Amino acid sequence: MLSCKKNSKTSIVAPTADEEARDYLYDAMNEYYFWYNLMPTVVKTDYTNPYDLLEAMRYKTLDRWSFVETYDEYVAETTGTFVGHGISLGLDASNQVRIAEIYQGSPLYTSGVRRGWIVKKLNGTDLAPIFIARNGTAYNQLIGASTAGITNTFLFQTPAGKDTTISSTKTSFTLNTVIAADTLHLKSGITGHLVFDQFIPPSNAELYNAFSYFFANNITDLIVDLRYNGGGDLSVLTNMASYVAGASKASTPFLKLTFNDKNTSHNVTYNFNTVNFPMNLSRMVVITTRGTASASEDFINGLKPGINITTIGDTTNGKPVGMIGIQYKSSYMYWPISFSLVNSQNQGDFYKGFAPAKYVADDITHDWSDRNEACLSEAIYFLEHGNVSGRSLQVNQPQKPVIFNEKPTRNNNVYIINK
Repeated sequence: MLSCKKNSKTSIVAPTADEEARDYLYDAMNEYYFWYNLMPTVVKTDYTNPYDLLEAMRYKTLDRWSFVETYDEYVAETTGTFVGHGISLGLDASNQVRIAEIYQGSPLYTSGVRRGWIVKKLNGTDLAPIFIARNGTAYNQLIGASTAGITNTFLFQTPAGKDTTISSTKTSFTLNTVIAADTLHLKSGITGHLVFDQFIPPSNAELYNAFSYFFANNITDLIVDLRYNGGGDLSVLTNMASYVAGASKASTPFLKLTFNDKNTSHNVTYNFNTVNFPMNLSRMVVITTRGTASASEDFINGLKPGINITTIGDTTNGKPVGMIGIQYKSSYMYWPISFSLVNSQNQGDFYKGFAPAKYVADDITHDWSDRNEACLSEAIYFLEHGNVSGRSLQVNQPQKPVIFNEKPTRNNNVYIINK
């Protein structure tokens, strides 16, 4: 006689920490993701961590932005702190590597290094061949990890043509988001010039100082350079836009956020704030590139109904949607696309980006306020003449990318809901 004997003990394997984090993300995506009804069908247990699961669930037809990061990365980004030299490097049209961006807290900035300087060698190695080959791996190996105490030796060529060797040690510091704030005395009047890097909470104090300066100088026009600005916090965006919109717009609609049909209670309208130094502007020029994204694009879209805005440079990224930030313990932050944004005239859906009135290549051979810098020069021409120039500055192709960029990489509108 045959019989079956059941095991008296069943082996239960406890989920790993990453599997628990994965399960939390799976539930969050089904609840908050803007395109939850268009997600691919997945079996969550096929994935061992939230990074891989998000990539599998993402609605790839439109979503280029949803991501996962560690909670420590999130904290560093929102406070503007990171470890490094505080530089971004790019390849110019003559295949020379140059400083494309440098923060004031950088040890190299203290040594006098500025945007436009040529970087000939790093630790004795020629950089141009690495950048021409777009070999980011080789560059990262050469520059080393983002660890305080690592020293690199740079051979620069200054704008005066002089070679100079500078050793720099990576350190932790807080970046400045207002890269430049000055005035230009043009034929058309006194123009404010603001180079703004990203929308993070510490930016509010910097913006207060910048617009206090503009207000005191009675500017009549404004040039805002957002070429490397990938976005950030909506509350900071609203504050900055409120300076530009002026006192008459205070408490009127700026941007409307619409969530999926499971979360209509979260739908909200951001109104312009009352600020201490409101401008009274009828027109503004914004310098843009493919890296101008998210909150930077909503700065343009949200102000369009009240101000004549002209863009110079390249077509923007095309991100008319934003995220909520969902915290998982002290381990992860999840950033799924969660809402769409439109302006007060219900204009949005700019997935193809905003095309400029004039295509002008990003000119990393000059510093920000140098009037010979191609984008700034064209912006000035427009303000003084009322139209773009006829000079042959047009480019309509992807630019050579900045291969190494030390600033925090979260380039998204965020709407923080801690879950």
